[in-house]
Amino acid sequence: MAVGRLAGAIVVVGAMAAAWSAHAIGPVPSRLSTQADVELIETIIARTAPLDAPRGDRVPLFVWPAHHLGTDDPSQLERLIRALDARGMAAIGVWNPEDPSALPRALSVARIQRRLGLPVVASATSATYAFFDGDPRTAHITRDGRPFFDESFGADRSMGCPFAIDFRLPIMRRRVEESVSAYEAAGLALYFVYADWEIDGPIEWNGAWAASKRCARCRQRIPDIDDFTSFQAVIRTKRAELQKAMLADPVLDAFPDALVGNYGVYPHDGYRYWFDYFETFVEGAPHRVDGRARYRRWFDEFPLAGFTVAMATVYPWHDIFGWYDFDEPDYRWFYNMLLVGSNVGRATPADIPIISFVHWTPVDAPAGSSVPSLTRARYQDLLWHLLLRGHDGLFSWSRPDEAVDEAVVLHDVYAASHRYREFLRDGTPVTFDVPTQPGPIVSGLRLGHRVLVLRTDVGDASRPVALEIDGRIVRVARADGPRVLRLD
Repeated sequence: MAVGRLAGAIVVVGAMAAAWSAHAIGPVPSRLSTQADVELIETIIARTAPLDAPRGDRVPLFVWPAHHLGTDDPSQLERLIRALDARGMAAIGVWNPEDPSALPRALSVARIQRRLGLPVVASATSATYAFFDGDPRTAHITRDGRPFFDESFGADRSMGCPFAIDFRLPIMRRRVEESVSAYEAAGLALYFVYADWEIDGPIEWNGAWAASKRCARCRQRIPDIDDFTSFQAVIRTKRAELQKAMLADPVLDAFPDALVGNYGVYPHDGYRYWFDYFETFVEGAPHRVDGRARYRRWFDEFPLAGFTVAMATVYPWHDIFGWYDFDEPDYRWFYNMLLVGSNVGRATPADIPIISFVHWTPVDAPAGSSVPSLTRARYQDLLWHLLLRGHDGLFSWSRPDEAVDEAVVLHDVYAASHRYREFLRDGTPVTFDVPTQPGPIVSGLRLGHRVLVLRTDVGDASRPVALEIDGRIVRVARADGPRVLRLD
């Protein structure tokens, strides 16, 4: 199981600012606190009970509204941080070089956390965007010297040449270093720094391949550019190099024991089972077919990026529902999300923690969509299955109108899992099987002669499931909730 420096499970719940895209996980803006921020945090506190036992060595939960606690008053700030911690949650500092007030506010939160003996956490997202900042020097260039941009990622995203942005790297690295240096100077050891660096820098999807084939510079730098696999390998290698130099190295140079990672970057089996909201399939790209799903071949950028935490994305993307023909609606979501979760759980080395992005209701749903959500009980079971397949943490993005419900549903699982902390910390996953048809789904963590198991039944199966562990058979009967069985 991926334990490393991370003990137990994390849950992070996100509320997007109203100005953000309804489906994008974009930069977290630093801004003036508002009464709405206070009310959101207070509502989450009111709707979730303190943990039955102290959090101990478990990592706290992170709720996205805690980027903005709604106050700069030291006494009120401490009251909120204490109330969140009693529930297993933590405040999050925001780094934004465009806002001079952001870093002082983040440091104020960190000082309270240090004094109370709590982990210090920060979002570096806003500091990591702007390799493609519209500078003409970042454009692709045709053989006859004409510059052009790839506009296939949206009207506000002018994506240029992956090999024309190296002059921006020192600038981007400095944006992260300035915040890291401030924490170091104040004696505030960073525990977890994450970013959501998505639509910036080299990307191989949408019109990027076609644009690179038109670009004289790309054709010179990418051998066999007409082969998508070769193109992808070069692009992802370049992307990993930028992530390492911009984010991982500055954090780890100052705080070698920190967890640092980026959204959607994780070890895997060579395939990606989901599409991000801005991605479209590229004809000619290698893939596997499953129903109407096309699982894309994916380059393994994780070891090249230098990250110390894997950050998978386990979302009910709206279009997934139409990929499969299962009569049971829940299994259309459950099947795909468990594929993703099992993929990263199986592929990630034991010393690398896994913090997975999760969400309950359909993501990127068009207006008027009638697609049903995963039921609450099945979603909570899915979270349990992730934990029992080696995931150490759960990181959920939500829009403001979803934030409270998402927090409550996730907190229920986190609080209940507390009683099994020894399994979550030291146990080993016993299966990564994903049934291709609705039926019983079993996951478990082995610890010595005991196994913490969960069986979820999608359908009417009632017979026990035989689970083979080191040559011994454990029969898992139909039952509600997780339970501990003994290996005879």
